[in-house]
Amino acid sequence: MGAFLSELKESIFPHNFTCDICGRETFDDANLCPSCAKTVTLNDGATCPVCGRKTKSDGLCLECKAHAPAFDRAVSALVYKDGGAALVMKFKRGGAYLKNYFADLLAPKCRTFEGADAVCFIPMTAKAERKRGYNQAELLAKELARRLNLPLVRVLEKVKDTAEQKSLTKKERESNLKGCFSAHKRDVEGKSFIVADDVMTTGATAEEAAHLLKRKGAAHVYFAAAASVEYDNPL
Repeated sequence: MGAFLSELKESIFPHNFTCDICGRETFDDANLCPSCAKTVTLNDGATCPVCGRKTKSDGLCLECKAHAPAFDRAVSALVYKDGGAALVMKFKRGGAYLKNYFADLLAPKCRTFEGADAVCFIPMTAKAERKRGYNQAELLAKELARRLNLPLVRVLEKVKDTAEQKSLTKKERESNLKGCFSAHKRDVEGKSFIVADDVMTTGATAEEAAHLLKRKGAAHVYFAAAASVEYDNPL
């Protein structure tokens, strides 16, 4: 019901008259004012070819060199900082219409995923989704599927509530997510999936989902996030 009401509101009340970060009027069919647009960093230029995070130079980041992720490749639209982080938070907290902004940026990157059969998404528990009113990852996946002309499928289920990830270390995040998803082999085996989510930080969520899908027989698992943190090379 929450997603339906959100889509109904979108059809009645147009967007792009005010900035999605500061709220100032824009009048030019843009979702960001010139000032706020400068605070949003597109995730382009040098990026890790595996995890897709922005890097200082071309080539694999040190984390992907040391430990190959369970997913085959990942991409993201924005760098998760400043204005980009503000847009993701708005997307999660009532700004469901931002699914179109993120999907427009992500779709061209997702077209580089070879042999994708369907788009799916990181699920929420029914309780968490009722509380928020919608699952932003599902909304993003739906728009990506439409742009990529691929079916939208629900192959992942979240079977247990997890603690909020933002205050946890990478190791704590991995432990927190362990066993939180389920999937049926008959829905997964031999297929390649693009998994959509709102943000990639340590990659723990993508890892847990990809590990499960691969164990159930998925051929390839790709990951598409609205934003990801920049890889900070310690060297």
